[in-house]
Amino acid sequence: MLFVPGNKPAWVEKALNSVADGLILDLEDSVPLSDKAAARPMAAEALARFHQHGPVLTVRINALETGMAGDDIDAVVRCGLAAILAPKIETPQDIAVLDALITQSEHRAGIEPGHVDIYPTLETAKGFYHAYQIATCSPRVPTLACAAGPGGDTARSLGYMWTKEGTETLYIRSKVLLDARAAGVTYPLITSWFDVRDLEGLKADVHFNRQLGYSGQIVIHPSHVPIVNEAFTPTPQEIAYHQGLLAAMEEAERQGTAAVAYEGAMVDIAMVKTSRQLLELAQAVGVLEVSEDT
Repeated sequence: MLFVPGNKPAWVEKALNSVADGLILDLEDSVPLSDKAAARPMAAEALARFHQHGPVLTVRINALETGMAGDDIDAVVRCGLAAILAPKIETPQDIAVLDALITQSEHRAGIEPGHVDIYPTLETAKGFYHAYQIATCSPRVPTLACAAGPGGDTARSLGYMWTKEGTETLYIRSKVLLDARAAGVTYPLITSWFDVRDLEGLKADVHFNRQLGYSGQIVIHPSHVPIVNEAFTPTPQEIAYHQGLLAAMEEAERQGTAAVAYEGAMVDIAMVKTSRQLLELAQAVGVLEVSEDT
């Protein structure tokens, strides 16, 4: 998912040509305070114009504490909006407030209640502490986004000194992931790599996030999109390995056993679900043809 300033319509149109799965029209940090009011109708117009162009469209609103969230929501809840990306969520009560605001706006826009999702971004100590409760408090919440970048709200709240290696953010990344998975979240997200020039650093960061178990990463620059997409897409080697594992297990079952040696390691029936899951992802992102065998 790629951030685009909500007050830059030309940038939104250009971002449609990226290979991002989704665009986040930003009304928060990338929009100056003096432009907040003008950015709302611009974002709404972009939703109306571009919601059928491919990428899923979401809007990042201003935090509840600013007093601007209600106006943001009322301006952008309309046909074509998939979700509200909500910054600095700290408690289930925050979600309840957003739910009520979105419901009112859905009613005014003639949209079926419950149509618009909420993607909570966790970027404070209190938010990380309540991650599981936030993930399970509303049917509008299908995911969590962990903010673990340098110098921003998370670093200020927790007091860490950011490094490329990420040791100081490993705990919060792991906690959000664990709480999200425990809550049944299928696609937990992690937020941006901020250095637009250090693409090697981005590669290392996104591969580490995938190794941890995240399913996607939010980016701030179009040049980051292909790198993130590649990292979260199963490789030909992974696909071949898991196809072979399934074939080996099918043969083992025909021979009346639930474990077999495969490529030098013992594998058993518990690993079949993992292999099927990866192959289903490969099919979903278009790198493996759908077939009955997978």
